[in-house]
Amino acid sequence: MEGSESEAVFESLNLNPRLFINETLNTVDDLLDDAFHFYNQEASALFKTDGTARSRLLSEGIAYIRNMIQSELDTRLSMWEKYCLHHVFAVPKGFSLPQTKESPAETFTCQDLLFDPDLDAQLDILRNRLAMVGKESAGLNHELQALERQSASSDHCAELVSQALQLYGQPSMQDMFQDMLSTMSELHEKMERLRTRKVENLECIRAKRIKDPNRDLLASNYRKGLPNATVEDIQEFMADLKRM
Repeated sequence: MEGSESEAVFESLNLNPRLFINETLNTVDDLLDDAFHFYNQEASALFKTDGTARSRLLSEGIAYIRNMIQSELDTRLSMWEKYCLHHVFAVPKGFSLPQTKESPAETFTCQDLLFDPDLDAQLDILRNRLAMVGKESAGLNHELQALERQSASSDHCAELVSQALQLYGQPSMQDMFQDMLSTMSELHEKMERLRTRKVENLECIRAKRIKDPNRDLLASNYRKGLPNATVEDIQEFMADLKRM
């Protein structure tokens, strides 16, 4: 490729295919050296050959394996190098770059574009704007999640209220509520009657104690429980309490 028309074309574009190929081959050699150096260290540590007679045998075995791989790799890389030079970096015969009317002072190379201060400043401004937009987006997402949680809680409360209203609007619930009110009213009346009866009984007992010389015996009987409350009254009172 040296001195060929393809080389001239690439040189006009500030490109060097030969340099690319050589750097690739050198990189492969460096990787191979690092790989077998690491392999030698790991094998020595695994078999504990440092300072022993087996160390030389291990090194010879690793060198033999490397030579086999290096030979095969060199053959394939040589074929790859020829393919690149004859096909990848070859231009058709008679190929020429289009001529521009711009003066050399007005043309810009790729190197100039890569280190354009104005372009770098614009890129920095865009990066800063992008960072600000990212922060604002994160804040908006946080507020949106909070609103969604609040909306879900409000919907749940509204659903509970709606269910309660529907349940209250059913005829059976209204009847039950009326029955409860009626039972409470009846229970209140019966408790008032029991209280009145108890007061009357107490007044009667006091009068008897004043008139009866054996009032100590009556006081003793009174302290043992309700003197004049019948069993039926107590049972009826308890039944009303259970219905509540």
